[in-house]
Amino acid sequence: MSALTKALDEITLLSTESKDAFMSAWKEWSVPKDHFLVRENSIADYIFFIEKGIARIYYYKNEKEVTEWIAMDETFFLSIISFFERIPSRLIIHTIEPARVFGIHHDDLMRLSDQYHDIEKLFRKMLSRSLILSQYRMDSIQFETAQTRYENLLKKYPEMIQRVPLSYIASYLGITQETLSRIRSNI
Repeated sequence: MSALTKALDEITLLSTESKDAFMSAWKEWSVPKDHFLVRENSIADYIFFIEKGIARIYYYKNEKEVTEWIAMDETFFLSIISFFERIPSRLIIHTIEPARVFGIHHDDLMRLSDQYHDIEKLFRKMLSRSLILSQYRMDSIQFETAQTRYENLLKKYPEMIQRVPLSYIASYLGITQETLSRIRSNI
């Protein structure tokens, strides 16, 4: 759990009492490749942290899979609308590598946030980071060229190209696989 503890400490430090309570609420799973953490039309009960491995968050549009996010080693992720609204998720969260995953249940997080001010602060900071990442992603798709999006991906996540199928990367970048192949051949 040290990677999870480290990731949380980077967001904000918790008192010993609240940290003990918070960490004891997290569950741990070792899951194989092709494991569904959230299925379409189910309620997303957890905020996840992937210690090692890769999970893809995607949905179907016009009978095609659209990759919304790729969570790699030491990353938090969730189906945000389902988690907060407590409604069935349109998103599917699926591992594309064997993974070690931690999760905190919605009810535990809400209870602990009510009980401990510093956990509430941590939760608020986690949400802020998630919103900022979502805005950067939307800005990238709306305002950057496909080539710029790919180059930025290479800078930020260079190992993604070796570990994630190109079809998922193309979908994540909002381009076709053919466009991705042309961009890659020009670099």
